[in-house]
Amino acid sequence: MQDKSTLEDTLALMRDLRARCEWDANQTHDSLRPYLIEEAHELDEAIRDGDDAQMREELGDVLLQVLFHSVVAEQRGAFDIGDVAHGLITKMRRRHPHLYGGGERQPWERMKARKRSSIEEGLPPNLPSLHRAHRLQDRAAGVGFDWPDVEGPAAKVEEELGEVRAQLRDHPIERTPHGAPIHDERHAALEAELGDLLFAVVNLCRKAGVHASLALDRANSKFTRRFSEVERIAAERGLVVGEASLEELDRIWDEVKAREPGTGNREQ
Repeated sequence: MQDKSTLEDTLALMRDLRARCEWDANQTHDSLRPYLIEEAHELDEAIRDGDDAQMREELGDVLLQVLFHSVVAEQRGAFDIGDVAHGLITKMRRRHPHLYGGGERQPWERMKARKRSSIEEGLPPNLPSLHRAHRLQDRAAGVGFDWPDVEGPAAKVEEELGEVRAQLRDHPIERTPHGAPIHDERHAALEAELGDLLFAVVNLCRKAGVHASLALDRANSKFTRRFSEVERIAAERGLVVGEASLEELDRIWDEVKAREPGTGNREQ
């Protein structure tokens, strides 16, 4: 059996690459930023697909980025991988006072709130909107601003949906001759109401123990799978998707749904 490499081996490799590879030697924290984002997305895809082999590879690529930044910082005299590890251990022990130090178990967001000056402090400004909403609600819940169960968030979704319906009924959106919505005050008001509805749905997801971005990701995948099948069946029947009627496409959509195991007519 081949001996497994250690984290020290990977660190030594990274230092060697910085010393002997022209490309690696020329990288900076800024030049590496796009790769960190790319590798994180590739790891996320592997996790979503449940592909262990790909996940292992992508975790290595993410680790490479951690090592890369640590060695670049080490060579600048700013910090090294040991400082990174120490900071991580210190943070994890602080987050778990009931396990390390004999303290009482406390909600992490409540502990963090004592050090924040505002609810958004420390949240990256470019977080995806669904995740940002989830984190803001997490933080509010951590200091007690939360419903006790899912009934409150569910009712709030219904309330916000009612306000959207009222906005659409009382202030219809005007459109250009080409069908594009005119961005006037009515459009801005509708956007605000729909934003409230989305925020309420995220809160319902959170309270139900579901991350809204993961739920939407699954829904996107399901829709893509089903609609691709609609396109395939339509082509087999000589229908052009862009020219077929809604009724024709809807009938095929229902066929596709009915063929999926355990679906029947329960999902829309």
